[in-house]
Amino acid sequence: MYVSEWENGRRPISDRYAAILRNLLGVTDAELRGVREKPVLQVADGYDDLLSRIDSASTVSASMVKTFNDQTELLRTMDRERGAAALVDQMTGHLSALEDALNFAVLPAARRPVALALAGASTLAAWQAIDSGAVERAWRHYELAKRAARDAEAPMYLAHAMGEQAYVLCDAGRPALAVDLVRDAQRTLGQSGSPRLRAWLHAAEAELCAHAGMDDDSKRALDAAMDTIPPGPEDRDPDMLSIFLNGSHLARWRGNVLALLGEHEAVTSLYDALDVMDPTFVRARAGLHADLAQAHLARAEYDDANTQLRQARLLASRTGSVRQRRRVDLLSERL
Repeated sequence: MYVSEWENGRRPISDRYAAILRNLLGVTDAELRGVREKPVLQVADGYDDLLSRIDSASTVSASMVKTFNDQTELLRTMDRERGAAALVDQMTGHLSALEDALNFAVLPAARRPVALALAGASTLAAWQAIDSGAVERAWRHYELAKRAARDAEAPMYLAHAMGEQAYVLCDAGRPALAVDLVRDAQRTLGQSGSPRLRAWLHAAEAELCAHAGMDDDSKRALDAAMDTIPPGPEDRDPDMLSIFLNGSHLARWRGNVLALLGEHEAVTSLYDALDVMDPTFVRARAGLHADLAQAHLARAEYDDANTQLRQARLLASRTGSVRQRRRVDLLSERL
């Protein structure tokens, strides 16, 4: 009865139920209530208040920046294990605190560490928004991440934000434009970035090219990623903490791209990746089962595809991933 009255405007959503619904649906308070969010202007109450904020921002210590980064890391861990929907309030508050610290930091020495922390947190928030189906919020977070990366003079963070933002364009039905953006990210990074990030950008290009029907370009980008990835089991990039990529992860990504291209060898690559995948990457595991379903469909192996889709749907539901559930639904239509 309450849901019906909320939908028809006969009953306002109380703060108590709003808190429950935000975590359930993975939306902000403004999105839940149908209010378009406007930029919040920090209005100082006179010069004394303004100077107080500036003085406070100028004394942001290394330990406080570390606290910000530790909070981002905690949210990243919770996201990959539990999904993004239940984290929307925490993520919104985290970004607000970082933006507030940056808005009143005056000199570069004070701004750069906070801007770098904001760039990393905004990129995470954007990917969570994509996963929750809030594409406009995702786009705005990526724009914030890019501004913060430029402020921090951090081309690696800028290139990564651009590369992930390309997925918004692809999901919106503009894969060719997405390819242009990820290639621009590669030019922005040049050869100054870490090999792991360069491999990530090549793999992203391969996937986006596959969606754009650019098969030869996709395979060339895959080869470039395989040639660039550092050897060994280490998957965390010390200079770009949001990047998890090693040979095993890349094998899974390669299988995903080959499945998109309709290549029969995709199945072998994907099952190999499933055997060695970190079980804490629950949402990524849902994507891997969806990849396997797509690969089996390309081989007309419908029973196997159905088995993989059931696993993908179960894991996508566990993490509340709107993006993965949408993909499962599209693949199910082909059975």
